This record gives sequence, C-alpha cells and structure tokens, in this order.
Amino acid sequence: MKKLNLFFIFIILFSLGSCHSDPSSPKEATVDNTVKTGKITGKVMSQNGAKAIGGASVFTFDDKYKIYYTTSDADGNFTLDAPVGNHTIHIQTGNGSNFRTEVAATVKNNETLTLDLSQTKLNQVAKIAYVKGSYDKIEDIILSLGYTATEITNNDLTNLNTIAQYDIIFLNCGSRKYSTNQALFPAIDANLAIFVANGGSIYASDWDVSYLVGGTDNTSSCAPAGGFVPDSKLCSTNTGNSGIVPAVVSNAGLSSALGFNNLNIDFDLGSWQKITNYDPSYWEVLVKDGANQALMLRTNHFTATGIPVTPIGNAPNTTFVPVCITIPGSSIQITISVPQTLVPYLVALGATVGPCSGSSNSGYIYYTSFHNHAAGNIGNAGVILQYVILNL
Repeated sequence: MKKLNLFFIFIILFSLGSCHSDPSSPKEATVDNTVKTGKITGKVMSQNGAKAIGGASVFTFDDKYKIYYTTSDADGNFTLDAPVGNHTIHIQTGNGSNFRTEVAATVKNNETLTLDLSQTKLNQVAKIAYVKGSYDKIEDIILSLGYTATEITNNDLTNLNTIAQYDIIFLNCGSRKYSTNQALFPAIDANLAIFVANGGSIYASDWDVSYLVGGTDNTSSCAPAGGFVPDSKLCSTNTGNSGIVPAVVSNAGLSSALGFNNLNIDFDLGSWQKITNYDPSYWEVLVKDGANQALMLRTNHFTATGIPVTPIGNAPNTTFVPVCITIPGSSIQITISVPQTLVPYLVALGATVGPCSGSSNSGYIYYTSFHNHAAGNIGNAGVILQYVILNL
C-alpha cells in the first residue's frame, strides 16, 4: 500500500513539473515592457516666422504622465522622442506663462513626424506693455518678431488697475524723466512692487535701473532714494565709458539658445550704468565682461512684506499652471506650464506647483546695462534681447 501511494505521488509531481515547463503556459509568457516610440521634429519660429527660437522647451506626456522633453537648438530645430499614440506637443519659452504653443500630433512606432512651420510658431499669450524711452526702443524688437505691445506712460504706472492688465512691462532707457514726473514715483515704486510680487515681469535697461533701485533719471550712488528693489540687492552707478566691451555669456541656457558664448557690446553713449555690487543669492548673472563684472542680471526672488495679493495679467483667466518637474533618469529640473487638469497627476509623480527656484509668486526682473534700441550697432546683443523678450 505504501509503495502504491508513493507511485501515485511520483506521477502527480511529474505531471505538475511537466505542466510548469510547458512554454505555452501563461506563467512562462514574456511580458514586453518596452515603450514604443517615434520622433517628432520641427523648427520653433517667432510668430511672424522671421526668427528661429533657440532654447524653447518641447515636451509631451504619455498616458501615465511621464514627461518626454527636449529643447530647440540655436537654429530653432528640435527632435523629440515621444510615445506612440495621439499626443499634445507643447512648445514654450521661459516658464510657459507668456509664450506657448500646443500642437496635436499622432506618433507612430519607429517613424518620424515633421511638424510644419505653421504649427511650430511660438504664440504670444501674454499682454505686453512698454514705456517709451529717449534712447531705447524695445518695442521695435518685439514687433520684429511678430508680437504686440501697448505703449503706456508713467502716469499709467501710478494706476495699479491699469498695469495689472499686463503680464510684462518693458522700461526703455530714458523713460523715467524724473524732473517732470518726480511726484509720481512713490506710487510707481509701490505699484511695481505689487506687480512683480504677484507674478508680473519687468525688463529695464541702462539708466532705467532707477525704476528698480531709485534715483533720478539714473543712479549715481548705492543708496538712492526710491525704487522697490532693496539697495542691498543691487548697486549701479552712472560711470560707464563709451566703446566696445568684450563680453561673455555666462549662463549655460542662454549660451545654448544663442549658439555663442562671446560677443562685443557697443556702449555707444558717453555715460552708462555700471553694476558695481549685487547680491549673488538674489541675482543670476547672464552676461559679464572680461573683468567678471555683471552686464546682465535676472531674478525671480522678489518678495516684500505687506504686499497685497492682486491678480496680474492673464493669470486669472488661464487654465495653465507653472510646475517644477524633474526629467526622468536625471537630476535636471525644469519649470513648465501645464493644463490645470494635469497638475494632480504630475504632483503624484513628484512634481511641485510653482517654479523650480525663486519665490513661488514672484515674476522676473531682467536688467541690462546695455541698450536695446533697434537702430545703432548693438551687434549680437540684439539676439540676447530677443531671448529676454521671450523668456520673461
């Protein structure tokens, strides 16, 4: 009896073993986890198709909200690896709040889809204003790219409801005219602080640093009256001499977008603002001279106590939200704008709402000691200023 039982046990075990080794068994089937992908190529252009846009973010997401990301080169060209299927391809500059485009695309396995130039034009979603200057005309550069800007005055800067309509304000060198507008500047200083603290962005050139730190038409000391940026954060004095200044693009992202590191800047007026001191934890240096002195700065670290919360520009009406995402497989973090509906899913994967650095609510402040006039010899500085416009 015992031998018979052992015989049946042997038969059963043999049968189980044979079943386990059957290659047709589901337990032995190989699962292919490889994501099928194709490529999206194109060339990012300005709204009017006149200028290739370098340094633009190009990205999409798969059905599990993993990001696929690349940037355009100095000639605007990009190649994006993307998962197979129907996707929205996002094209953005800066953090995507002010300039962005969305393109529907069908990605096929191991195939390349080239987007038409009409699809890859970078759209303006921001409302832009400028104050007319005596020396600079940033508005000419804006218009040369096919974008629009509205002229406002120093009187308009005293009205918060007026400037709150805009996302970006450009302050052209020579626009301050302090002798005739002196009584306006306490209100202007307060309003610009509110504007930036709530997400609005500002660009000022040369003498118009006085809008930031105080002074008359320019600044001649490190503790001038007025302004809204603390004197401890920035000092600029009107001591620059005319002539060609060899310069270096010290920011890697800007250098990649431009396609060069070195340039000559023509300081064509007899007296310009030299940045003599700045807080490196507050400002990022984008361009400097051969003596390592800053010529171009930016920050999104502006904060101040007692600033009221005020809706600025398109922010109250947009369905896009800036988020900070880490590129999969790297430690690189990027700030992009995504539809509100995607935010919970991206946050669940580790993204955070708001920019990757700086104050969560602050807009950008850009300052260049060199000019932005379209007339005159500004050389390669012209393409730097195009970058400024698109990345505010």
